[in-house]
Amino acid sequence: MKIVVAPQAFKGSLGAFQVCDAVRDGIRQVFPQAEVIISPMADGGDGTLEVLVKGTGGTTYSSQVTGPLGEPVEAMWGVLGDGRTAVIEMARASGLALVPGDRQDPLITTTRGTGELIRHALDAGYREFILGVGGSATCDGGAGVAQALGIRLLDDRGRDLPPGGAALARLDKIDMSAMSPLLSNSRFQVATDVTNPLCGPEGTAAIYGPQKGATPTIVQELDQALVHYASVIKRELGTDPRDASGAGAAGGLAFGMKVFLNAELKPGVDVVAEAIDFAARLRGADLVITGEGQIDGQTSYGKTIMGVASRAAGLGIPVLALAGSLAPEYKSIYDRGVTSVMSITPRPMALDLAIGNAYQLVAEATERAMRMIDLGRTM
Repeated sequence: MKIVVAPQAFKGSLGAFQVCDAVRDGIRQVFPQAEVIISPMADGGDGTLEVLVKGTGGTTYSSQVTGPLGEPVEAMWGVLGDGRTAVIEMARASGLALVPGDRQDPLITTTRGTGELIRHALDAGYREFILGVGGSATCDGGAGVAQALGIRLLDDRGRDLPPGGAALARLDKIDMSAMSPLLSNSRFQVATDVTNPLCGPEGTAAIYGPQKGATPTIVQELDQALVHYASVIKRELGTDPRDASGAGAAGGLAFGMKVFLNAELKPGVDVVAEAIDFAARLRGADLVITGEGQIDGQTSYGKTIMGVASRAAGLGIPVLALAGSLAPEYKSIYDRGVTSVMSITPRPMALDLAIGNAYQLVAEATERAMRMIDLGRTM
């Protein structure tokens, strides 16, 4: 029996590699001779750097850059095992986890540090880039990245805009003349974990602004600033991808990457699957086990489980999905290639207890699933 184990991280408890180890332990309790292929996954959000770099035998580096509040932070980035492709997880430089709760303010937070990571990789000789864009603290439309790479965003008096999304309302001119010449022959893939546009009721400010500290008034201010930003870009540069799928990812960072760096926006799970050659790992498999922290209504829209399930279903391979919790609408994934779903919690328990015992819970849930499979084989 060949089993491919392809979960993403269980946010707040286990990284993707740890989940894989726990699942393998559970499998071994029932099928000790099974061939277990470990293939951690990610969708552009939390854990993408580790999955891509470690999963391909690559290398990680650390650089000091500007954090989301303008203070210096030490941020990891990496290079794939091919030795050519730099991997940047924007949350390492511009993520919400870097901002204390009482200082969250998407009016002023910046993606400059992410742009500085790109610049470090450019200076090191890399021209192929994968950028994971989940977990941002920002809503600046990628303006900070642009400024870090030499692009000047100017108000009507010729002054450089300060950091943050609110300042975009004052944008009047864009000066590309000092943009890093190293970008001219560079290629960027942006691994998005959402499909939202830049602006409007489904846009980045409206949907994700509140989790970054935005009140309803701030959401409105940010959305209007982003509309103005996109309009000036259309006038100055002749491009307007504000409604592109995923343009609103990471507070509009994906939009900015597409505008200024001609980046390709792709579902993160597709980027990861291609980078690690997931298709090759699936060949000849009898079962695929995937999972994430919570399966809910959003799972069906481009998340890791769906990316894994669609590839497995195309080969006729059954898929078991494990989750820390199941929202009422979880059954929608049965129509998307998932064969069975199992919660790792066998009884009601406090969240902190579940998080603290996540490894054991995953292993035991896997063992239960394997015993059910063994029962079916016996019958």
